[in-house]
Amino acid sequence: MKKTALPKMLSFSAPDLREQIEALPEGTALIGISTDGRAIAVDLDVEAPHVLVCTASGGGSTTMLRSLTAQFLHQGAHALVLDPKRISHLWARALPTVTHRGNIAGIHDALVGLADELKRRLDLNGDLEDVPRLIVAIDEAHATLRQLARYWETSRQKGDPKTSPAITALEDALWAGRTARVHVIFDGRPHTTVLGPETREQFATVILARFTADTWRRLAPMAGPAPKQRHPQPGRFHVVQQGDAHETQAVRMTDADVVNWLTDPEDNQS
Repeated sequence: MKKTALPKMLSFSAPDLREQIEALPEGTALIGISTDGRAIAVDLDVEAPHVLVCTASGGGSTTMLRSLTAQFLHQGAHALVLDPKRISHLWARALPTVTHRGNIAGIHDALVGLADELKRRLDLNGDLEDVPRLIVAIDEAHATLRQLARYWETSRQKGDPKTSPAITALEDALWAGRTARVHVIFDGRPHTTVLGPETREQFATVILARFTADTWRRLAPMAGPAPKQRHPQPGRFHVVQQGDAHETQAVRMTDADVVNWLTDPEDNQS
């Protein structure tokens, strides 16, 4: 299909783009516009309950997590935002339906709490009509999981399980997410020595930028050989869904965009 010229930035502040995003059904978020002019979105109920974002440093993964999480929040979801750098998602601190955690002890405790919430939801036996969708957005996930493993090694007591209960909770959320309306947006390569080799299968939407051929082979083998990358352009990703890769210019939301949108009483639907 013929490629079209895309703007170098798809800003949420553009009224027509914002209207398009606000018209999406619940559980669907716009990733961006592909080079063949199509809207590329993720549907948490139809395609897969979780999203994997993987980029080199400066590739825009933090912006992607912010944009997707904000869209689901606007639809009434709640969110747990795990921000190991502590300053990448300051927008999250301003919102009442978001729990933001930065230090590793807080992230550990939040994920242990997630395990309790997951059990509560599963015990409802599918009666989740009045239970808000829960988004678990994990920035710098690869490093965060390693820190969680080390944290547990130094803090666990006699009789405690060997594996970090925080990591176990994340694994459980990945496997039972669809049933419990819990959805993980995972920034980084899911390390098989920490989460298990089957984890990759839980992400039917994979969003990549500034990737190596090896990263593509590991995370998007169903889409064929790694495409050639031109000069890096901010906000440009390859979105892999159902075996197809779409070069996509992503929606850009700033911290101010998110806070203003989600706290405006005329716009906030949560």
